[in-house]
Amino acid sequence: MEGRSRDGIRVAVLAGGFSSEREISLASGEHAVKAIREAGYGAVELLDPSAPGFLAAMEGGSWDVAFIALHGAGGEDGMIQHVLEYLGIPYTGSDAASSVCGADKELSKLLYERAGIPVAKGVALERGQGYDVSAIIEELGRDLFVKPAINGSSYGVSKVADAAQLPAAIERAFDFSDKVLIEQRLVGVEVSEGVLGGEDLTALPVVEIRCPADSEFYDLDVKYVDPTDIHRIPAELAADDYARVQELACRAHRALGCTGFSRSDFIVTDQGPVILETNTIPGMTETSLFPDELRHAGIAFSEACAQLIDIALDRAADGAER
Repeated sequence: MEGRSRDGIRVAVLAGGFSSEREISLASGEHAVKAIREAGYGAVELLDPSAPGFLAAMEGGSWDVAFIALHGAGGEDGMIQHVLEYLGIPYTGSDAASSVCGADKELSKLLYERAGIPVAKGVALERGQGYDVSAIIEELGRDLFVKPAINGSSYGVSKVADAAQLPAAIERAFDFSDKVLIEQRLVGVEVSEGVLGGEDLTALPVVEIRCPADSEFYDLDVKYVDPTDIHRIPAELAADDYARVQELACRAHRALGCTGFSRSDFIVTDQGPVILETNTIPGMTETSLFPDELRHAGIAFSEACAQLIDIALDRAADGAER
């Protein structure tokens, strides 16, 4: 990384796309474009994969690196990573295989368990698969969360407190994914933990999420308001729990094979932290959790973006040498 001239590097920031998280992605992309320019890169342009001529613009643009700010389908599921690998363009964040692992909540839970990371008890359903409400309630209890197994940003997530609510919640989740995850609702403090870096990871300050009294959980209506209203950094946790969250977030990052950065969400119960999911491309809007954690760690968002670009270019150089 030392000696690399930033003003000679052409950066394509990819944002928008086709997913239900398009608008959030565009906000992340615009924030990233501003930060990357502040970091001293001379040629930075936002490109939308849903726009006509996108592939031609990528292939013919002589881009040195793609900065991925795509969320949800087409971004976090490995699709754009496969396209960029085919085009021979280095890109930020996790590779295609790790993106697939992170995007599939059922698969990621298996990898968490293998790495010794506590997870919530749950069951997965495939589209078209029959299910027995009574059997699910008997196994998991009545207090549940139902979520799309392959999606992000709380789209299609429902809180269930009664068996009668479960079928509608399942169908709502199927509107966003072909696989649905039903999990026990855990009681505790909701926190999020971002990590940044290559082989040596920096665990950022743990952020506690304090939802307004009129909100049942950290849904879309809550996520993109003024973070000072809902983010408490550092989280008010016992020292052991605080350190454990940071350690487990790094372990989850490595278990999924992530690169550059990730952000994992937890519930800190009376028995300790339990992981909910890992975002391989965290939200990067001005009110998102990851940039807020960076600010409290004293790391400029522009320098974090530059670090992600450096990691991407180093990974490409290492691959070319093999």
